[in-house]
Amino acid sequence: MKLKVKTEHKKLPKGKLSEIRAKPGQSNAYKHKGAGPFAGPNHSYPIPDVAHGRNALARAHFASNPESIKRKVYAKYPELKKHHEERAKKK
Repeated sequence: MKLKVKTEHKKLPKGKLSEIRAKPGQSNAYKHKGAGPFAGPNHSYPIPDVAHGRNALARAHFASNPESIKRKVYAKYPELKKHHEERAKKK
């Protein structure tokens, strides 16, 4: 069963979105409206399922605050944190 989450988006003043997207790590801001939960600021890292969670972790280093993204993904998908810890032990 797929869960759809409806999100409310406030309307931004003209040119504000371009200003937000110009900041480092914000190029995807507001592109994923209605995609469910997000890990990054301004809807930049959607994490509606585990695959998107993995993808957000892989790209977190591009964000201005990667630890925040990792923390949100690991909170939603603890199995990813466990997998990450197991891989770190092998190295």
